[in-house]
Amino acid sequence: MDPDTVRDTWENRAGEYSPAYYAYYGPNETSTLIRDSLGEHLPRDATVLELGCGSGRHLAHLADHGFENLSGIDINDEAFDTMREAYPALAADGTFHCDPIEDIVAEFDDGQFDAVYSVETLQHLHPDVEWVFEEVARITDDVLITAEIEDPIRESSSPDPDVNYVDDDTPLYYRDWGRIFTSLGLVEVDVVRGDRDTTRTFRVSD
Repeated sequence: MDPDTVRDTWENRAGEYSPAYYAYYGPNETSTLIRDSLGEHLPRDATVLELGCGSGRHLAHLADHGFENLSGIDINDEAFDTMREAYPALAADGTFHCDPIEDIVAEFDDGQFDAVYSVETLQHLHPDVEWVFEEVARITDDVLITAEIEDPIRESSSPDPDVNYVDDDTPLYYRDWGRIFTSLGLVEVDVVRGDRDTTRTFRVSD
């Protein structure tokens, strides 16, 4: 599957795993892990960016717990329509970009965000755009959190052990996020392994 096809599957996604789907379920345990990790290292006025924010359930959870300066990127414009309905205060107060991650991150300044995080988003980026990981490290001033699926949670529908498919049409690439971001100069300070995701917290070294 080429990068454009991968992007199209998320840009036009409806039903299961769509922005409305996640808004229906709301914040979850991962939301709490992210909130606790950010709260341990940063003040409530820290600038925070979510990659693949969808309709904003994780950001809304942060806002409910006092985080004030929130931004997000999502490829699906339906995400922001759903956000305005489900989380109107977040939609009004936050800063949002409707773009593929690879089309926007290079426009941000070095260390523009105190914290950057991703929940089951970086795992869907095509191998041809893995250069994005270096950009993510570049724009992070202090804390980076990845909550991604790192190991198969069911038998793969692909002959390639490093990729699986969601609903047989959306690729999920298994990657070693600890290795990727420590190789880019970040320091891994915490790992929480859940039933589905592995949540890793990194800090920018001095």
